[in-house]
Amino acid sequence: MTMTRTEFAAPRRTARRLRAAVMAVVMLAAVPLVATPSGAQAGGDGDGDATPTLISAAPVTLTILHNNDGESKLLPDVESGFPGVARFAAAMRELQVAATGPVVTLTSGDNFLASLELGVSLDRDGPMYDSVALSGIYDAMALGNHDFDFGPDVTARFIEGFDPPIPFLSANIDVSAEPALAALAERGLVAPSTVIETGGERIGVIGAVTPWLPNISSPRKVVVSAVLAAVQAEADRLTADGVNKIILVSHLQDLREEEALVVGLTGVDVIIAGGGDDLLANPGDTCQPDEEPVGPYPTWVDDAADSRVPVVTAPGGYRCIGKLDVTFDADGNVTAAVGASIGIALDRDPDATVQSDVVEPLTAEVALVGSTALGTSDVDLEGRKPVLRTQSTNVGSLVADALRVRGAHLAPGFGVAVPQVAVTNGGGLRNDSVIPAGTVSVGTTWDIAPFNNVLVTAEVPRATLAELLERALSVLPRATGQFPHVSGMTVVYDPDAAGQGIDRDGDCALIEPAGARLWEVTLDDGTQIVRFGNVVDGDPVSLATLDFLANGGDCYPLADIAFTRLGVTYQQALADYIAEDLNGSINAEQYPVDGGNRVMAQATEDEPDDEAAEDDYVLYTVQPGDFLWNIAVAHLGHGARWPAIFEANQGRPQADGGALTDPNVIRIGWVLRIPS
Repeated sequence: MTMTRTEFAAPRRTARRLRAAVMAVVMLAAVPLVATPSGAQAGGDGDGDATPTLISAAPVTLTILHNNDGESKLLPDVESGFPGVARFAAAMRELQVAATGPVVTLTSGDNFLASLELGVSLDRDGPMYDSVALSGIYDAMALGNHDFDFGPDVTARFIEGFDPPIPFLSANIDVSAEPALAALAERGLVAPSTVIETGGERIGVIGAVTPWLPNISSPRKVVVSAVLAAVQAEADRLTADGVNKIILVSHLQDLREEEALVVGLTGVDVIIAGGGDDLLANPGDTCQPDEEPVGPYPTWVDDAADSRVPVVTAPGGYRCIGKLDVTFDADGNVTAAVGASIGIALDRDPDATVQSDVVEPLTAEVALVGSTALGTSDVDLEGRKPVLRTQSTNVGSLVADALRVRGAHLAPGFGVAVPQVAVTNGGGLRNDSVIPAGTVSVGTTWDIAPFNNVLVTAEVPRATLAELLERALSVLPRATGQFPHVSGMTVVYDPDAAGQGIDRDGDCALIEPAGARLWEVTLDDGTQIVRFGNVVDGDPVSLATLDFLANGGDCYPLADIAFTRLGVTYQQALADYIAEDLNGSINAEQYPVDGGNRVMAQATEDEPDDEAAEDDYVLYTVQPGDFLWNIAVAHLGHGARWPAIFEANQGRPQADGGALTDPNVIRIGWVLRIPS
């Protein structure tokens, strides 16, 4: 690995951005320019006598190695395409050694994620396995939303476990009210930005996290601000300090968010995006070669000064490494950027140290905990993320039932009403796969429900329940974590009506439109809560849900209601429900793949004619991430209606010369006929 020295940027007053001509004069007057002594990396304990390093004034090519969204995929799962962190570490170190010039290694957040593996890691003494596995690989890391899922103290534990220590970056957070993180900030280990010295070059690196952090994670008293202003201020400060090569590692959850950010920025040369699991690739790249990329690697976007900025990202889970070679002229302007998205071979040799210190002991511990059988299922359990976040599935219904039924067992002991209904969010269900029929184990429940979310209950006004559901359905057909899975009721909505507007800056304030999608809500006993879009007067409804949602997560409007915690996590509730209430048997009659259509769009009338004219179709252009199922959800009311789209388009030539022949393969830009 190329050795680097890192200079931490402590928070201070932002300097005004200097004009290019003035900056050139300042830089000429300042030569020779020196980097901070290496002792600064560990918190400023160096003696200050290190030999200054001359910064090059000639054109230079910088190699950037990066990944994102490791998400605790530490163990290999070859069948599912995950090589494991030991193979990833070996591949990354080979690329570092092979670099012929200055090199930096970065990741853009979501470094760990709730799972059985993480649960085992959190229960051990000493540093988390994730920290051990990643130590010595990176020069800096961005903080992502999942890095706060277990609260700031676990975030701090993850950071403290690195040996040697490295900075964790986000320009748009203030951690001063969280003691553990504030102490790390004092040491420079949590910072808005850092300056990495490599090969005689000073490379500025800024971090940023989604402004939705308080609504989708658990940062407690960490204060989050708007991304654009925070990043611009930090870029201006670095530029004023003489740094003319600046990288942003951001975790905004969707590549399109980073691309939109570039348009308003100046002074940032490269952006490494995280959170979207998007594939950028060129012909011949080895990362996920069977998948259709959403764009080339890199993708170029013009910034506010009309400078072209390369944007890169990669699929997560330690499956790929991005390698970007960026050439800067003597003034720090990007003149070229080329690279590749590199897949980690599933059969390559692992890093021996990571294998022995992390993979082997973690494998043994996970096997011990996860193999305990709870029962069997005679039906495949649908838990894929794009499906869970757009419609009912049996995984969602199973978890919602577990919350309601286990809540009914526990509520009398807490002196509260037995819950009539339950709601959980698609974002909290994490297995992202179809679990085949067969044995269901403790490990299965951890895969589905890995977060530290606690079962809570309260009586809520009918209008509040209606508002919750209206908000949860507001962004369909987009697949987002707020989609509701319910128990004890059925929900009917109008997919063509206006979705509720919510301020996406993080405060969940309502903006226009008010939303008119919710059409009917009926309890299992026949009681109507909403009829024809109007709330029916009546008694409050006793609701079971998760503390994350009760605290306003995913913008659910529950934060002003006093909930009672029932003392079990949703993983434990699910395990107990399967073993005790279902007597270890999950059957297709109770849990069909579509979850029983508990949340459904209003039915549309079938076309009367066998042969439809062109006027009987609407046209739809395929977007990144689309597949026939979610297009059917958006336009036909349910994913199971995808065959109608397939039949309407099968064999029809597209502009690129291709045609739809396989329902599993559609291309971005194809225009599909959707039966109206």
